[in-house]
Amino acid sequence: MSADEIAIAPDGSEVTLGKVGQRVVFENASVRVWDIVLEPGEQQTWHRHGNPYLVIALAAADNRIDPLDGGEPRLVHEPFGGVVYREPGEVHMLTNRGNTRYHSRLVELKTSGEDAADGSREAGGGPGHG
Repeated sequence: MSADEIAIAPDGSEVTLGKVGQRVVFENASVRVWDIVLEPGEQQTWHRHGNPYLVIALAAADNRIDPLDGGEPRLVHEPFGGVVYREPGEVHMLTNRGNTRYHSRLVELKTSGEDAADGSREAGGGPGHG
């Protein structure tokens, strides 16, 4: 995703989208691996996944996924070692709603040469991180 990618909220306002995670810890032609850490009450910026991805929980946490389209928030528990697969698309925000630190690795499965090195394109849905 480019630094200036935007999405439109239900009220018509523009929302600047952020990256999928805080830092890339590995990348090659097939995958990009992000590190994500959220302290209790902390949240990621709005983002969209441009590639299918896996989320691997390195520390258990209770999280909330809020879709930008105004849909119902999803409350999810991500157990230590849990793995979730998701398709790209939905603009969403992840919030650590528990009292423990959340830590995960998000593995983007690159599907084309159009993937941005900053990981700005993202997806979500289902249990676990989006």
